[in-house]
Amino acid sequence: MSRAGPSPDAGRLTDPELYQGGDPFALYAALRRESPVAWVESTGEHGGFWAVTTHPEVSAIGADPEGFCSSRGILVDEIGTTYDSPPTMMHTDPPQHTRYRRLVQPGFKPSMVRLMEAGVAAKARGLIDAIVPGEAVDIVPVLSVPFPLLVICELLGVDGTLWPRFYEWSEAVIPGESERSAEDRARLQVEMWEYLIGVADERRVAPADDLVSVLATAGGSGGDQLSEAELAMFLIQLLVAGNETTRNLLSGGLAALSEHPAQWAAMRGDRTLVPAAVEELLRWTTPVISFMRTATRPSILRGQDIAEGDPVLLVYASANRDEDVFGDDADRLRIERHPNPHVSFGFGPHFCLGAALARLEARIVLDQLLDRFGGVEPAGTVERTPSSVIAGIRHAPLVFSR
Repeated sequence: MSRAGPSPDAGRLTDPELYQGGDPFALYAALRRESPVAWVESTGEHGGFWAVTTHPEVSAIGADPEGFCSSRGILVDEIGTTYDSPPTMMHTDPPQHTRYRRLVQPGFKPSMVRLMEAGVAAKARGLIDAIVPGEAVDIVPVLSVPFPLLVICELLGVDGTLWPRFYEWSEAVIPGESERSAEDRARLQVEMWEYLIGVADERRVAPADDLVSVLATAGGSGGDQLSEAELAMFLIQLLVAGNETTRNLLSGGLAALSEHPAQWAAMRGDRTLVPAAVEELLRWTTPVISFMRTATRPSILRGQDIAEGDPVLLVYASANRDEDVFGDDADRLRIERHPNPHVSFGFGPHFCLGAALARLEARIVLDQLLDRFGGVEPAGTVERTPSSVIAGIRHAPLVFSR
């Protein structure tokens, strides 16, 4: 393969316009071909870092917390930052992470997720029933935003009418998602913390049948329990990660299907394809674009010397289009793809706790839309956020047909 021409500019990986424009994939492909492990110089806004864009290396680093830690930050904006306590469970490594996982895992057991299926389906149905065939609808505010937030309200055991406030709080946490000022975002984050801690305090006194009660009473009386700060940390992570990722999977997935009518028709003709379609949409949309790790020891990646302390950005969205893993059609949406070793849920100890719930939510939405509509088409321009962390979509106008 020819390598003539200028080297790809890995520095653009932090350029908001790359993501707002919606097509970083040409840059990803060029980096995989020419600079799969590329150094990005410090810009003054953040320190320098290595960008890793190939699937085998992204997978290996994600599964190696001893060699590449999370505790020194998971975002480029956090390079050089230290924390007295971790802001999320994702900012921890074993054995601390192992303890957290042990305490919170009971709330995400497959049996717990299965018990939620009827309630999740009812929430999806209530929103989908409002979609009128043949009329343009912005799927983001109508379905993608409220649906996962309503599910999270049920998980937390709180009034579902609170979902708009939860949305504001969540947007305030993710870099590039909100147009609010830094001061306003900080105020909303404090408000979120105080509310969630208040709910947890109530459940410790009077446990109910919800996830907050499971977490607030984990370990039992006198046992190993989450502190107030740890509990708030996890609840904030649940609210933000559990809603942002599913929302953008739905928005991006439905927008993609509207541009690939044959894929929709294939699912209509064979509903057993829906679970595989969910996996392909996870690969295609890659809701979390990238996370960072920090090298804890010297290593070599694709011939590049990585020094201890070097930040390493794992570009999941590029790994999910790696031709050496997914074949020559890696840049094509194919719902029957198998195998499909996408990295959208992470790897190793940091594999997403909410993966089973996210899959359930996506499957239910697809099944109910397929029950009701014969097709879906674009009805306008998809508007994306300028975030280099979350593949956010603000507007996705679609038309569903009978």
